[in-house]
Amino acid sequence: MTAGRAAPQTGLRSNLVNYGDAEFALFLRKAFIKGAGYTDDVLDRPVIGIIDTASGFNPCHGNMAQLIQAVERGVMMAGGFPVSFPTISLHESFSHPTSMLLRNLMSMDTEEMLRALPVDAMVLIGGCDKTVPAQLMGAASAGRPAIQLVTGSMLTGSHRGRTVGACTDCRGFWGKYRAEEIDGEEITEVNGRLVGSVGTCSVAGTASTMASVAEALGMSLPGSAAPPAVTADRMRIAELTGRRAVGLAEEQLTINTILTPAAFENALRVLLAMGGSTNALVHLAAIAGRCGYFLDLDLFDRMSRKTPVLVDLKPAGHHYMEDLHQAGGIPRLLQEIRDLLNLDALTVTGRTLGEELDEAPAPFGQEVIRPREAPVYLAGSIAVLRGNLAPAGAIIKQAAASPELLEHRGRAVVFESAEDLAARIDDEDLDVEADDVLVLKNIGPVGAPGMPEGGYIPIPRKLARAGVKDMVRISDGRMSGTAAGSIVLHVSPEAAVGGPLQHVRTGDTIVLSVHRRLLHLDVSEEELTARAHDSKGHQRPRPTRGYAKLYVDEVTQAEEGCDFRFLQADTIVSGVPRSGAKPGISGR
Repeated sequence: MTAGRAAPQTGLRSNLVNYGDAEFALFLRKAFIKGAGYTDDVLDRPVIGIIDTASGFNPCHGNMAQLIQAVERGVMMAGGFPVSFPTISLHESFSHPTSMLLRNLMSMDTEEMLRALPVDAMVLIGGCDKTVPAQLMGAASAGRPAIQLVTGSMLTGSHRGRTVGACTDCRGFWGKYRAEEIDGEEITEVNGRLVGSVGTCSVAGTASTMASVAEALGMSLPGSAAPPAVTADRMRIAELTGRRAVGLAEEQLTINTILTPAAFENALRVLLAMGGSTNALVHLAAIAGRCGYFLDLDLFDRMSRKTPVLVDLKPAGHHYMEDLHQAGGIPRLLQEIRDLLNLDALTVTGRTLGEELDEAPAPFGQEVIRPREAPVYLAGSIAVLRGNLAPAGAIIKQAAASPELLEHRGRAVVFESAEDLAARIDDEDLDVEADDVLVLKNIGPVGAPGMPEGGYIPIPRKLARAGVKDMVRISDGRMSGTAAGSIVLHVSPEAAVGGPLQHVRTGDTIVLSVHRRLLHLDVSEEELTARAHDSKGHQRPRPTRGYAKLYVDEVTQAEEGCDFRFLQADTIVSGVPRSGAKPGISGR
C-alpha cells in the first residue's frame, strides 16, 4: 500500500452518510442496524447487496424470493453479510408503452444504488428482457464488484399432445388465429398452455439470449444461463452465486476487469452461435458504451459471416431452453466453438474462460447443440445491411427468415406510425400484394418513443387468410427475439430524426439483398432531397416533461445501444469486435 494513503473502507463502514462527522455517521448506522436485530459482528463482514426485482407485475421474476434465500445462504456460508433491497422491475407485457423506454431508468436506479449503499459486492438478479441489460449497464458504470444471476426460463407446456412454450409458439398460434386456421375456442385453450411456470421465455428470445450472453461475458457463473426457474439446479446456482459474491468482495475483482473487448467478442460470438435475439445487439452496444467501447457493426457482420448457428433452439430451430440445459448448456456450446473464443478473458470466478472450459463436463451425445460439421445454419445468423435507406445500418436475422425473400425487390406499402398500422393493416381495401414490402415508420428510439417491438409487422389479414406466411417488412423499430420472419430492423437513422426512412412513400421500389448486405430505396438522390425539403417530419408531439422528455432528448440510435448520451463512458477507446479478433471458420 502506498505510504500515507488510508485503506479503503469496507462493509458497513463504507459510503457513510455525509453529516460532517464520520464517526457520528457510523455511530448512527450501527444504532439502526442493531435496531433491526443485528450485532456488531456484521461490521467486520463483507456486505453483499442483493438486488430484489420481484414484482406482482413480473411473472418472469416469480421465483425471486427463493433465489434471494439461496443467495443469502451462500453469502453467509462464505462469511459475508447479505442485504437485499429493491429496484425497478420491468416485464415485457406490463410496461406501457414498452419496457425499452424504461431500461435506461432501471440502469440508473441500479447504478445509483450501487454507488450509494455500503456494499462490497453486488448480486444482480434479473431475467426478463430489459432487466439483465439494465443491471449490467448500471453495474458497468458504477465499476464495483458484481455478479449476474438470472431468474431462469419457464417450463414448457403442452397443447393437444404438442410441446409449446412462450413466446415463439404464442406468435405462431396467433398467426394461425389471424389466418382463421384455428378458431376462438382453440386460441383460448392454448392461451392457458403456453406458459408452464414462472420464469422467462423458453426459447432464444431476448431473455434467454441475454442470460447466455451474460455467461459468455464472464459476468455469471459457468452453467448458470440455462437451468429453468423452478428447478433445484437454479437454486444451487443461486447459492453458489452468493458464495462467489463474497470472493469478489474480498478480491476486489471489479467489473471493468471482466468487461473487456475480449469478453464482448466472446458474447457476440455466442449470440451468433446460438441464433439469439437481435435485441442483444442493442443491449451489448449499450453495455459496451458504458465501458468505453463502441459496437462496430461492420466487423460484427464479418464475424457473423464466419460463425455457424449451432444451437437448435426456437425460433430458428426446434427446441426449448430446458432442452439446452439438459444438453450441457452454454459451457457445451463454448466447447464446440472454443477455437473461436478469447480464452484468456477473465470471468467472475477469478479464472479465465479457458481455465473454466478445461474443467467443464465432458461432452456427451445430444441433439440440441450441433457439431460444427452439421450446423443449424451455415453462417451469418444476423446480417448488417447498409444503403441509402440505412446509412448508419440496419439488421436482419436471416437465420429466422424465408430464404426466398433474402433477395427481393418489391413495392413499398407504407405505414406512417404504429397507429396508422393498427388502423389499416386488416382493412379489406388495403392495396397490398404478397410480394410487396411493408414499411413501418416512426417506431424508433425517439419516434415511438422507446423503440418498441413493433417491427414484427403482422401479415395483412386478407393475405394471411390466403395462406401468405411471410413478407419483407422494414422498420426503425425492434422485433422480439421469439419471432421469425424476413424482417429488417433497427433502420438508422430513424424516421423521427430525419432518416431516409421518413421519405419512403407507398409505390416506391425497395431492394433487399442480404447477399450484398444492401437495403436500397430505388429513388433518385434529387427526389429524396426534394422530399426531405418538403417533409414535415414526424408529427407526434415530443414529451415536454418528466422521464419521457429526458428520454427523447438524450437517447442515442440503435447502433449506440439506445442509451443516454450522458450515461456513456467519458472516453470511447476502441470498437468491439476488434479488427484483430479471431475470424472464425465458415462451413467447417
